[in-house]
Amino acid sequence: MINISEVFETNKMIEQENLDVRTITMGISLLDCADKDLSVTCEKIYKRITTLAANLVSTGDDISKEIGVPIVNKRISITPISLVGGACCKSVADYVEIAKTLDKAAKVVGVNFIGGYSAIVCKGMTKSDELLIRSIPEALACTDRICSSVNVGSTKTGINMDAVRLMGEIIKESAEYTKDQDSLGCAKLVVLCNAPDDNPFMAGAFHGVSEADAIINVGVSGPGVVKYALEQMDAMSLETTGKEADFEVLCETIKKTAFKITRVGQLVAQEASSRLGVPFGIIDLSLAPTPAIGDSVADILKCVGVEHPGAPGTTAALALLNDQVKKGGVMASSYVGGLSGAFIPVSEDQGMINAVEAGALTIEKLEAMTCVCSVGLDMIAIPGDTPATTIAGIIADESAIGMVNQKTTAVRIIPVIGKNIGDTVEFGGLLGYAPIMPVNVFSSERLVNRKGRIPAPIHSFKN
Repeated sequence: MINISEVFETNKMIEQENLDVRTITMGISLLDCADKDLSVTCEKIYKRITTLAANLVSTGDDISKEIGVPIVNKRISITPISLVGGACCKSVADYVEIAKTLDKAAKVVGVNFIGGYSAIVCKGMTKSDELLIRSIPEALACTDRICSSVNVGSTKTGINMDAVRLMGEIIKESAEYTKDQDSLGCAKLVVLCNAPDDNPFMAGAFHGVSEADAIINVGVSGPGVVKYALEQMDAMSLETTGKEADFEVLCETIKKTAFKITRVGQLVAQEASSRLGVPFGIIDLSLAPTPAIGDSVADILKCVGVEHPGAPGTTAALALLNDQVKKGGVMASSYVGGLSGAFIPVSEDQGMINAVEAGALTIEKLEAMTCVCSVGLDMIAIPGDTPATTIAGIIADESAIGMVNQKTTAVRIIPVIGKNIGDTVEFGGLLGYAPIMPVNVFSSERLVNRKGRIPAPIHSFKN
């Protein structure tokens, strides 16, 4: 049983080390909103969201004030819209109308983002899926709070290369549609493999069909807390033994810190669930950095022992961190889910930005790191003239890592129109800023233009 004294233990973490509850996300099923009439579907969607989530923001604010824990975002995830709009959407314009309805509902209830403008196409695409995907550039350009995701592969089904090729084109279109905002639309679009049904983090959040009518998922973060704990660990070890701590002590320190962070999230989730009358789903303990100094996953990797992320040993350090975070989290809550581990976005992490600017970190090294982190290539700005087939090739590579390793991987990449290597792009807020990173100039066009799908790996057969 959790009591308030456990939160008091974390006061220092909150005040000095950037501990926060990154998001309370309400998952809402929209399956019963489907109708043959587009206007009726939109009306049902608007009513359901504004009814169920009416008090989400105020409840989050109240809990934050009462227990003294910052709750940065209040968000909504919904059933993948391609499943909801299949009966009524006969064109791209029809799906854009649903996007506008979702945006309107999000603004009325006051949430930061609403995720689930999505399609699950890991084995094939229905006509509805394809229309939804082709509507994404316009939908993201004409709304403010919509996030979109497309799942193109899984360990069980393989990789849908037709969808991968299409997503390379859609990312380029999204960049063009929002070029006056430095291609910001792409920052709200992610392509996934093995997407979880209960992820509370944007842009990949959606409410899976296996979930209840409504649930509360909470995402907790605290890279600065882990960094401080490791600094104190080594300082104490140097004082007592003259040496830095060994790996056993290092791992125990991360686990214990992750445990404490997760307990805070558990308390917030239980309170939100009780007050809103919505079942508690999962805690996602993900070390999600922000542009704030000291709130960096890169800085944790430096504490573990690499000069800059990207140096030899970085992947090993990240594997250790990700595993210990998960081990500490599962001891603190019976329902740890979502992504849970370490995120390595570039634009949102000052330490990662510094590593790129120092020449230590490349896209190829980031890809290697995604083999062992929670997600994938995240918030990476690339030249605006990068071909769609090259972007599709990057998506294919990342999907293969996820498929073979039975883990979630993702690509959120931003070809910034009018920018090139050496330029910097400013996204603002939690999205931060990023240097434009070079992309391999050799072509993957022949690979990407083959039809069909890459089969599932042999170890996917478990029956």
